[in-house]
Amino acid sequence: QVQLVESGGGLVQAGGSLRLSCAASGRTFSRYRMGWFRQAPGTEREIVAFINWSSGNTYYADSVKGRFTISRDNAKNTVYLQMNSLKPEDTAVYYCARDGRGLGAGLRPYEYGYWGQGTQVTVSS
Repeated sequence: QVQLVESGGGLVQAGGSLRLSCAASGRTFSRYRMGWFRQAPGTEREIVAFINWSSGNTYYADSVKGRFTISRDNAKNTVYLQMNSLKPEDTAVYYCARDGRGLGAGLRPYEYGYWGQGTQVTVSS
């Protein structure tokens, strides 16, 4: 089993910053990529960013490119999402997820087998 625990969400004013953390425990091997998704009320869960665990290659959604940075700490089995210049439209529940096989492009929720419980990010205008 794999457990993913997110932390770092909260309420911030527009233009502010937050850093989300996702700590993985359990069977942390066989891990191809780690992703951050978000879901606002009434919308589908969407990819924000992912990082390939071994290579460190990253992907960002166009909506966050240049503002968010995903990173990992191999020793701590933790992935981070640094979010700067936050906008009200970034308000959502943010989830981290693990893709253990890497068979797809990493953009869809169904490609990820393990999920955290989510952390709320609210950006006020």
